[in-house]
Parts: sequence; structure tokens; C-alpha cells
Amino acid sequence: MEAPPASDPSSCPACGCHELQPLFETTDRLYRATHERYQIVECWKCRLIRLHPRPTAAGLRRYQRPETWPEGGTPADALERACRCAALRDDLNFVLRALEDAGTPGPVLDLSPGGEPLRRALAAHGLEVLTAAPVEPGNCAAVTMIRLLEHMESPAACLEQAYEQLRADGRIIVQSPNAGCWQFLLFGENWSGLDVPRRLIHFRSRDLESLLESCGFEIVRRKHFSWHNPLRFAASLAPGLEPAVRRARGLAESSWSKLMKNLLYAAMVGLAVPFTLFEDACRAGSTIMVEARKKA
Repeated sequence: MEAPPASDPSSCPACGCHELQPLFETTDRLYRATHERYQIVECWKCRLIRLHPRPTAAGLRRYQRPETWPEGGTPADALERACRCAALRDDLNFVLRALEDAGTPGPVLDLSPGGEPLRRALAAHGLEVLTAAPVEPGNCAAVTMIRLLEHMESPAACLEQAYEQLRADGRIIVQSPNAGCWQFLLFGENWSGLDVPRRLIHFRSRDLESLLESCGFEIVRRKHFSWHNPLRFAASLAPGLEPAVRRARGLAESSWSKLMKNLLYAAMVGLAVPFTLFEDACRAGSTIMVEARKKA
């Protein structure tokens, strides 16, 4: 799967095809950083789903919103931290098992945007964690890309660079929203996993695995369950209740209002758990996490 030149924003980043099928039109429903309308389209040839038109580099920088954690000591902050810690532990355990299975020494190169909580957790387990590629390639035990590739103009180029940094027995861990999930079918243009216009590509599980294999990797393990999934479900239903979204929008809230909104959001997350567990069991969860290694 050779990516087309980044200078050609109209072509499919997977196969280079220019023909596309529009699915629907939507805008920034989460953070409201822009009111511009974008299409979600599907490649006519390989069926990869992507954002169209692709925002300019300046536009992407303007629309980005940091993924923040609550810093206060209120009950509302504690409740949100508990939800986020559950999702973080899920990601951490997946990475730790990959390192254990690989059994190879070396640092972990984490390229995840907003990955500071994961990096601190890995360091707490005695691991050396890098955020930039080392001078000498081929020394890393693992490369982690949590919610990264869907933001990139050329995901294949990112994976090829990761390939060069890994040791022979190293592991790459990739996580991305799954456009093949039931939540996407249920919510359509309102699915929070689209995160228009910040996410440029919307991988199905097969798209992500095909991309990894074309870049010289073989799949070792995949996981559809994540505590991100019920959080994403609740954010699709009521984006205005999602705590990080409210912070990014700069909404003024009293302590009482903040607590009530967080409790309501937590209740929605709890109600979503049975549905998300069932879709995960059917391999249709809204998150796909993959461990891969270099092909022999």
C-alpha cells in the first residue's frame, strides 16, 4: 500500500485513487473550533474512509485541541479522572504485554499525541521512554502510536519510519478509532470517533491491518475492547457533556453545575457499557488496538 504524495490532497492516501463516494456531510460537533462543513467520503477503489477536503496545515493547527486531564480536587474532577484512568490502564496493559512477549531490551518510542499520561505510566514501570527517534535506528524495543495515524497525511510514511527504529524482535503498537464499528453505523455523522476536522482518515480494522502488513509488519495481536468505547458512545450522544470538550470550549461552570454534568455523563457512560461490551465481543468495537512485529 504505497501512499501518494502528500502534496496531492485529493487522492486516497492508501491506493492513490481519485474517485470517491460521498457518505455524508458534517462539521466540528465536538469542540466547535470551526463551522466549516466537510464531507466524509469513501474511496471508490479500496473503500478507505477519509475527510474531504483535507484541511490545510494551518487549518489543522488552528483546529487542534489538547487532550487535557482535570487538575482540580472536586468530586467532579475525581470522577472524570477515574474514567480516564480506566482507559489509560487498558492501554498500558496492552503495551506491557507486548514488551513482555517481545522479550527484547531497549527504549520505548512513544509518538502518541497527548501521550504524556501513558509515558509517565511506562516510566513508572522502569522503562526508558523516548518522544523522538534516537540517532541510531534499530534500537527500540517498541514504538507506540496511540490515536496518531488517523491524523496523518501519510500514515504509511509514519509506519516506515517506525520500522527503521525497531529492533528485529521489537513491537509496534497502534491504536485508532474503528470506522467498522457498530457505533458508526448507529450514529453516522454524529459519531464522536470522526472528530471532524482533526481526524483525516477513518480506518476500519482491515484497513489498519492491511496498512501495517504493506509496511513490512505482521499482526501479532489485536484487541477491540477498550474503556475508550463507552466514553466515545456517551460523547456521540451528548458532546456538550464530555468534560474535556467543555474545558476546551472554555465554558464557565459553577462547581455544582460541573458536578451534575459529570454525573450525568458518567451515567451515560455506564449505560453504554453493556452495548460496547457486546460490540467488542463481536469484533465491532469503536477502538482497534494492534500489536505487530517485523516480518521474518
